[in-house]
Amino acid sequence: MGPIGPTELIVVLVVVILLFGAGRVGDLGGALGKSIREFRSAVKGEDEKKEKKEPKSQA
Repeated sequence: MGPIGPTELIVVLVVVILLFGAGRVGDLGGALGKSIREFRSAVKGEDEKKEKKEPKSQA
C-alpha cells in the first residue's frame, strides 16, 4: 500500500462520474471551492478579530 498513483485517481474519477453524472461533478467542485474560500476567509477573519482585541504594546 503505497501512495495513490495516477491510475487510482483515474479510477476514482470514473466512479464519481458514474455515480453523480458529469454535470453534477462540476457543481460539486464549485461548491467545494466556495466552501474552502469561505473557510479561509473565516479563519483569516478570526485572526483579524484577535489582533483588534489585543492592545498593541508600545515599546
